[in-house]
Amino acid sequence: MSALAHISLAGSFMASLGVLLAGALALAQRKFYVYEDPRIDEVERLLPGTNCGACGTAGCRQFSLALIAGDKIPANCTVSTREQALAIASYLGVDVGQQEKRVARLACAGGNHVAKNAALYQGMNTCRAASLVAGGGKGCSWGCLGLGDCAQVCEFGAITMDRNLLPVVDADLCTACGDCVSVCPKQLFSLQPVSHRLWVACKNQGFGDAEEALCEVICNACGRCAVDAPEGVIAIKNNLAVIDYTKNALASPLATERCPTGAILWLENGKARKGRDARKITRQQALRGYAGQGG
Repeated sequence: MSALAHISLAGSFMASLGVLLAGALALAQRKFYVYEDPRIDEVERLLPGTNCGACGTAGCRQFSLALIAGDKIPANCTVSTREQALAIASYLGVDVGQQEKRVARLACAGGNHVAKNAALYQGMNTCRAASLVAGGGKGCSWGCLGLGDCAQVCEFGAITMDRNLLPVVDADLCTACGDCVSVCPKQLFSLQPVSHRLWVACKNQGFGDAEEALCEVICNACGRCAVDAPEGVIAIKNNLAVIDYTKNALASPLATERCPTGAILWLENGKARKGRDARKITRQQALRGYAGQGG
């Protein structure tokens, strides 16, 4: 057989094989085809596209699926503007719905002007890295390390570091995405409904003068807030005031009034208010020295 005949035979074989494979793929596509609602793409297009997870799903596409299935409402996306939520509701023919705004809150007020260090940390300038080295060097082992991982991870610019290296959350910018909650190695952030106005800005579970010497704004478990609040609203657990938010309707600023350190706050109109007996702190500069060294 000539070379030309060999080439012609090979070409015919490849053409036949191509037709066979194309037919097999077409058959497989028909057999395994999964219908996808075309509304999913449109709803996803109307969403902000941040994939932040604040809605409780893995991202905007999963949220789109949940909206179409009726498992979520447009208002569940806390990043969307009112106009975006209305557009989605109009497209799907559903109500926008209502969801109380939630914000990230920090359970620590121990900036470097009121809280001492136990050691000088030198290394990678992140809270996570510092926490791996003897807890980060802060005297209060529960306290904020102040290196700003939370501010770095916030995509919405809702967290800034103040002059005393303590995170400050802008409630208007916060979308409750939870990134700061995940990144904080001390687990100091939590997402709270804005109606939770009574707040304990401390997580220290130590007790005694030694602990209070480390931080001037620590919760010292004196129990006055629990006595002053309506029954059951506040309890002292593990040397720390704990608020029962199932009784949130009973909460009032009265619980803060006799707190000697100002660890328990009343939040209103974007401001945190301490009680009348809270220690007055005017110092602005960072404390010098280390705990136990006459700081």
